[in-house]
Amino acid sequence: MASFSFLNKSGFSASVVLFMLITVASTAQNNILVFQSDFGLKDGAVSAMKGVAMGVSPDLKLFDVTHEIPAYNIWEASYRLVQTAPYWPAGTVFVSVCDPGVGTQRKSVVLLTKSGHYFVTPDNGTLTLVAEQMGIQEVREIDEVNNRRKNSNESYTFHGRDVYAFTGARLASKTITYDQIGPKLPNQIVSIPYTKPSFVNGKVKGTIPILDIQYGNVWTDIDKKLFNQLGIKIGENIKVQVFNSEKKAYEGTVQYVNTFGEVPEGSDVGYFNSLLNFSLGINMANFSEKHGVLSGSNWSIILSK
Repeated sequence: MASFSFLNKSGFSASVVLFMLITVASTAQNNILVFQSDFGLKDGAVSAMKGVAMGVSPDLKLFDVTHEIPAYNIWEASYRLVQTAPYWPAGTVFVSVCDPGVGTQRKSVVLLTKSGHYFVTPDNGTLTLVAEQMGIQEVREIDEVNNRRKNSNESYTFHGRDVYAFTGARLASKTITYDQIGPKLPNQIVSIPYTKPSFVNGKVKGTIPILDIQYGNVWTDIDKKLFNQLGIKIGENIKVQVFNSEKKAYEGTVQYVNTFGEVPEGSDVGYFNSLLNFSLGINMANFSEKHGVLSGSNWSIILSK
């Protein structure tokens, strides 16, 4: 197939111009602003952030990931973002506020991922999984002289309202461009260390990043491709060991199933969740509570035949 090689008046080839137009379109803000925090809904904090956003533009469409991140749990904030963001269209702006270091020297940033999504948040580890799985296109530090709610300079403990909601709203509504966020930073973020999934000596190792809170199911980061290296088929048993740091917290055997209904009530199972990652559960009961298994970057799991 022939390629375009002629140049336009700006000196760019037609193919380069087309690529530039596609890139701009795929990252253009779309008036959608999605909030996440560890604030809970017991007081007016979330409402205040949304009020600031609507003050920037009443045409914004406001949504939520969750406001029930456990207090100060940056790791869970990181997971909930990557669990949710890929299902939103490119150009969506996310404001995530889990900020135990509010008012300190930690940077306030906006990450643009290679998928075209924007994340407005403190650079404190919240971006760990988004950056890893969605890719870093660019990172900019928020210029708090220009991108801060008017008359909020004496407020040091609610950057979610005064900086992040305000900046996110300005970006989502196209009041400002991404370049107007502030100075460009190196393409790296503060990252929380954790055990990456692997297959070693006939065993699959991974992390338990999160719980399916409502039901007490235990979600891992082990995908099907890695799991299949064990050679375990539906209906067969899996040996499971779970560790909290270096201390063994659980050891047992579960049956590998597609759905909970394949086993009697009260039976432990291994299955693949909606994200197609290996998980542990109990038919009509709570695996986490029964076996004392929790989640976080320090919780790991080993699977074997």
